[in-house]
Amino acid sequence: MKLVRDNIPEIIEGDGKWCLCRRVNGADEHMVWLKEKIVEEAQEFIENPSYEEAADMVEVIKAFCHLNKLEWDVVLSAAANKQETHGGFYSGIILQKVGKE
Repeated sequence: MKLVRDNIPEIIEGDGKWCLCRRVNGADEHMVWLKEKIVEEAQEFIENPSYEEAADMVEVIKAFCHLNKLEWDVVLSAAANKQETHGGFYSGIILQKVGKE
């Protein structure tokens, strides 16, 4: 069993197959399945960095944000602000140690 995109049952049936599905039983169960899905999609993206896998990661993160009542446009704004103030992860900087002078 795994969490799938909303239209997957119809796509399967459109291919002349059948599937047995159920809906999650509330927000708590939905959260459990989304957490598993985030790990699954991250692993797939690591193994196959592609636009399709990146899109899957974005979609599951959007659903996770929605379930946590985080507005997507605000998340994107926060990401832009954080990149401006703290940078991104493009330079490959590894922090090895921090100390006081």
